[in-house]
Amino acid sequence: MAEVNKKPTSSGAIADINVTPMVDVMLVMLIIFMVITPMLSKGVSVDLAKTANPIAMADADKEDAVVVAVSRDGRVYLGSTQMAAADLPAKVKDIVATRLDKTCFVKSDSRARYEKVVEVVDNLRAAGVDNVGLLTELDAKAKAKADAAAATATK
Repeated sequence: MAEVNKKPTSSGAIADINVTPMVDVMLVMLIIFMVITPMLSKGVSVDLAKTANPIAMADADKEDAVVVAVSRDGRVYLGSTQMAAADLPAKVKDIVATRLDKTCFVKSDSRARYEKVVEVVDNLRAAGVDNVGLLTELDAKAKAKADAAAATATK
């Protein structure tokens, strides 16, 4: 009868890995990245014009770069703030007044009216901007052609 009340004995350490805490942490990180990622984009998103030979403008990605965007429907944005094109010179003049490098960048939608882009460039010139950079993207066909040429050159 003494054996009936005998406690079961452990056979050693459990070899299974508990992944629940790791899954919890990964889900929290996923939610954080989903919330923060849209905030990281600078300014307004537009469909840039495609060119065969774009010039890299690394200064446009800097934190303090002055970027003016023209949307498809002709709205003008300074950073992410919408404004009238006529108000642009006063705002830009205040921004670039204390800078040595008076360069502004214009990114316009590929389907925006040309007159709106010219109006923005004229307003930037009126604000005392020395250099205006027009932001574009590399055309997919030109990129494929350049990649093929690079692959041929390395063989």
